[in-house]
Amino acid sequence: MFDPVQDNPYPDTHVLGEGPEPHPQLAPVLGLIGRWHGRGRGEYPTLEQDFRYEQEVTFSHDGRPFLRYEARAWLIDGSGAPVRPAGREAGWWRVAPDASLEVVLAHPTGIVETYTGRASGAEIEIGTEQVALTPKAKEVTGTRRHYALDGDRLTVVHDMAAVGQPLQHHLTAHLVRRPA
Repeated sequence: MFDPVQDNPYPDTHVLGEGPEPHPQLAPVLGLIGRWHGRGRGEYPTLEQDFRYEQEVTFSHDGRPFLRYEARAWLIDGSGAPVRPAGREAGWWRVAPDASLEVVLAHPTGIVETYTGRASGAEIEIGTEQVALTPKAKEVTGTRRHYALDGDRLTVVHDMAAVGQPLQHHLTAHLVRRPA
């Protein structure tokens, strides 16, 4: 008997060489596929102080021309001990034949962002086209993200325009690919 949990005929994979073959259109972003982990620092003018965080990011695929994306972070203290959960987001990265990107990200805080951008070698740049907010969500009017791949290292820089502030630096994380 078919068990949809155990016998998924179309599983996602975050490991190249396992599961379905990546779609050829994913070539510009193949380096992202995997599980990433590392630490970062954040700041914003409306916060009383800068903060440190730890983050896990997963990029996976099911053989079609898009990536599934999931990220979660938690604040850490000066010794690196976890303090509390922080940001979380999930979404999809669609890759066009010309290496342009369309990205949709949703946050549990009531924010949904649509991005466009481009993958160019080891650099990926995306910026918001639209930001949708639920009635009680924090005001975010725009964001920009830069991803830089260097082998099994990924640096993510996140700029944000929110709560009356112009677009400016918010987060920088340095992540390392986790072994399969």
